[in-house]
Amino acid sequence: MAVKASFSSLRLPTSRHHHHHYLRLSCHHPSSTVQVATATTMSDDETRPHPSLEVIGGARDTFLPIFKTLHRPYKTFPLIGHNRHFETIFASFFRTTPYVRFKRECLRTNDDGSVALDWVAGDSRRLPLDSPILILLPGLTGGSEDSYVRHLLVKAKSKGWRVVVFNSRGCGDSPVTTPQFYSASFLGDMREVVGHVTARYPNANLYAVGWSLGANILVNYLGEESQHCPLKGAVSLCNPFNLVIADEDFRKGFNIIYDKALTRALLKIFERNAYLFEELDGEYDIPSAANARTVREFDQGLTRVSFGFKSVDEYYSRSSSSDAIKYVHRPLLCIQAANDPIAPARAIPREDIKENSNCLLIVTPKGGHLGWVAGAETPLGAPWTDPIVMDFLEHLERGASKTAAFGSDAEGVQQSVDGVHQIEV
Repeated sequence: MAVKASFSSLRLPTSRHHHHHYLRLSCHHPSSTVQVATATTMSDDETRPHPSLEVIGGARDTFLPIFKTLHRPYKTFPLIGHNRHFETIFASFFRTTPYVRFKRECLRTNDDGSVALDWVAGDSRRLPLDSPILILLPGLTGGSEDSYVRHLLVKAKSKGWRVVVFNSRGCGDSPVTTPQFYSASFLGDMREVVGHVTARYPNANLYAVGWSLGANILVNYLGEESQHCPLKGAVSLCNPFNLVIADEDFRKGFNIIYDKALTRALLKIFERNAYLFEELDGEYDIPSAANARTVREFDQGLTRVSFGFKSVDEYYSRSSSSDAIKYVHRPLLCIQAANDPIAPARAIPREDIKENSNCLLIVTPKGGHLGWVAGAETPLGAPWTDPIVMDFLEHLERGASKTAAFGSDAEGVQQSVDGVHQIEV
């Protein structure tokens, strides 16, 4: 199913690791390959991925030498990584959430909707205008409060990157101003966010990382924008890829627990904004959506109608980012876990990834969904994926910086933008 799923919705409402508070608001280049920076001399053993990892893709030979740790075995933390569900739940509830102070922008979209952009407070003064920018797209109902988002944000920030979290409509306390949320295939908000960030920092290179539903949206965006994509590169994590297959697995066995948790998170967002949907007619089934017991029921009653699909199955089929891989013309790193209960391994479009010279896929033997309780900071720190992601992004930035044009006047790029309101939180 449209595992638009960030398991972050299973987090406790008030975790001892949460240290932030939000104020409620009402409110190309044509080349398809990136230049390869000179790599440090490494032995064959250091450039060959460990047998515990599946590493494939048309860009395998291009990018494999840049990673510093793939030659090491993937080792999960004892006991925690033994069971995929336990690892998923452990990461969601017990992984630490670093403290970050944000400055929030509410961006009013062309259809009068709203999304919230959370920038790291102080970066506008601390960082040069041409610092690389990283847009983070959380999973379903997820936002800048989630631990997996915060960990990567902190790591990128420590390396001099400007980071912004893209909170979709209704997520992360983002205001809802129209009777429409967001979907696995809706790219309008993504385009507007990228356009807004590019206009504000025209001399900076732009990249993006997405998790789960955010990854599905990101890959769909890369495919649709194709050779004209403003992003210099992207990373997809725990992407369900084929939403029809994901839907089939989502309604089986223990996965029902995730389904119920995500449905409750969706209903909380809906209940806060129910007044916007009171006058809707046509195919909408608002009572069914308001009383949904599964994500599928919510999508049937509301989401698929909002975005013009005849059925929930058509919505899932036409929203699958697996179909977009062949059209991706920017460097794309995909990381999946073979035992992910929400983004099944059989849904990964391996053949299309192999044939695309811009794509690299890494599949770990374990990791659950948004878990990856392994690596140097296990068990409570950053997931195993974070150093891999930053190796990739920093390599792309080194290559992009070598070919970038310098000397353009950046005066005025931080002027206020119509429809944007700022508060510091």
